[in-house]
Amino acid sequence: MSVADEKTNINILMVSMALQGHVNPMLNFAKRLISKGVNVTIATTEDGRDRMLKHIDKNSSDSGIKLEFFSDGLSVDFDRSDTKTLVKTIQEKGSKNLSDLITNLTKNETFSCAIVNPFVPWAIDVVAEHEIPCALLWIQASALYSIYYHYFNVTDSFPSLEDLNEKVQLPGLPILEVRDLPSMILPSSPLHFKEMMDDLYKRLNNVKWVLGASFFEIEEEIVKSMDSLTPIYPIGPLVSPFLLGEKEISNVSVDMWNAEDACIGWLDNKPNSSVIYISFGSLVVLSQTQMNNIVTALKNSNKNFLWVVKPANNGGYETKDAAYELPKEFLKETEGRGLVVKWCAQEKVLMHPAVACFLSHCGWNSTLETLITGVPVIGWPSWTDQPTNAMLIQNVFRNGVKVKYGEDGVASVEEIERCIREVLEGPHAGEIKKRATEIKELARKTLQEGGSSSKNFNKFISELVVKNDPRVVQETSISLPGNWFLRTIQGWCRKPQTKR
Repeated sequence: MSVADEKTNINILMVSMALQGHVNPMLNFAKRLISKGVNVTIATTEDGRDRMLKHIDKNSSDSGIKLEFFSDGLSVDFDRSDTKTLVKTIQEKGSKNLSDLITNLTKNETFSCAIVNPFVPWAIDVVAEHEIPCALLWIQASALYSIYYHYFNVTDSFPSLEDLNEKVQLPGLPILEVRDLPSMILPSSPLHFKEMMDDLYKRLNNVKWVLGASFFEIEEEIVKSMDSLTPIYPIGPLVSPFLLGEKEISNVSVDMWNAEDACIGWLDNKPNSSVIYISFGSLVVLSQTQMNNIVTALKNSNKNFLWVVKPANNGGYETKDAAYELPKEFLKETEGRGLVVKWCAQEKVLMHPAVACFLSHCGWNSTLETLITGVPVIGWPSWTDQPTNAMLIQNVFRNGVKVKYGEDGVASVEEIERCIREVLEGPHAGEIKKRATEIKELARKTLQEGGSSSKNFNKFISELVVKNDPRVVQETSISLPGNWFLRTIQGWCRKPQTKR
């Protein structure tokens, strides 16, 4: 039995803001850790308390994950869509509250490691003050890790980023257009987002491990290109045990709304590969114009569809004319072939044989779920990492297409219809489906014993075992390939680079 498979006495602290897209990959990683006998505590902000505790008892031993909460420094009724105030306050006040929480927790336990995600860079300083080794869980594609690194370290010449059509060439990636880059580095993005990512890359010298939610097989050239700079070790796809056909080992959830059970029963009555599933995640809200264009395209397509339309006042990324309801005449006209819900159990939907494709905002969690289920994608990106993910889907993974927006930033009815045809019945539809199925197999193999993600995961656990018990150094040094260990040491010792 390998060191990583033995019952350990390792305690790990995870830190994240209580955003669904941030906590979910941490939860999925935590589930994998506790399956190895690791003890996990997730510390997140108070605004997520009710959502995360609504189905479980806080101290329930059944979950296998201990939950702790700290204040972000803002009142309960503060509108957290004011991201500028949120980012500033959580760094100034939330960091102190997290430190106090750690002080209290370490009275009774010792943490072998703290794992933070990219959007709480200040937490790296906090855990360092408590002398806890830090790992960064990169919860986006490895491509984003590379893009940000090259941008903030000025290792390549970026254009002005004003012209969305201008070309950008980076190691390990196809030639990009500026529109394919993450919105956080574009001039149109609020400055506090760019500052947050810059803060993260300034702190990488205090991070001992960078673990990726993606997997090597789909981003091989990107991962290799970072080896000599600041290595990233993919351990993904970080998805729930359910999507892998395994038993759920924790009932902790961070869903913002209750899923409507009618979805699966409705899908059961539809033919295989006949339904377009539409969802834009927990934050993105479409404009009325854009929603109307989708409505028209769906009517014209005569395809079955399942559409998630979130309720109002959800704290999401809204446009000025945000839309929360579909026209009543549309619902009447498409009765029988269309179902509209406020929220659904997306994993169960994507696993259902009736689903033909996913019209998606291309958030990374949703993208990973399509990769593991083999569902083709129509990419509809809005902001943050989504434009890059949509580019990867079309040009690198080749398991889907992305919509093209007009000069007004809106996808026309004709463009939406084109994408639906291309994925479902066009001359390349068979190739897209075949590629999606191939990636599904790769995604499952990489997590199995001997797969690249499984190896990286076990190496991480082994190093923590070594830290906890020096007696196993000899055994672990045999199980860790020297090249991986050497690159890790190089990563620890790298010198600061010139920043933007």
